[in-house]
Amino acid sequence: MQTASTNICERMGRSQELIDSKRGLVIGCHLCNKSIRDISWLLNIPRSTVSGIITKWKQLGTTAIRQPSGRPHKMTERGQRMLKRTVRRSHQLFAESIAKDLQTSCGLQISTTTVCRELHGMGFYGRAAASNPYITKCNTKRWMPWCKA
Repeated sequence: MQTASTNICERMGRSQELIDSKRGLVIGCHLCNKSIRDISWLLNIPRSTVSGIITKWKQLGTTAIRQPSGRPHKMTERGQRMLKRTVRRSHQLFAESIAKDLQTSCGLQISTTTVCRELHGMGFYGRAAASNPYITKCNTKRWMPWCKA
């Protein structure tokens, strides 16, 4: 048998927003003198979320979700998937060639800076292997006298 707490963890992540109808149900239950704990159990929502909705309703008189501030992202999810596919296909490409490839395939007008920023966000970084110097027997004796070369 699952408890209410396990259902809450499975159903709602940290970044998800509640729809307006559920927010209205929370306020309706609050107006019917239900406790935060009861509302949380009835609607299968975390207590902190219920408390936050009620507090916001008391202070602002609304439960509407504010739009995120700032400029929207240039690349959509589809563009990000194509970028990841392009990089995984060939790791040796420069950012300029990746940007040109995306411009021809998707029709996106993005700069190389945007490509680099998105790649860093995905966890791709431009790393080159360290070059190992050619170590001769003479250099080995000079720099590592304990080594028998």
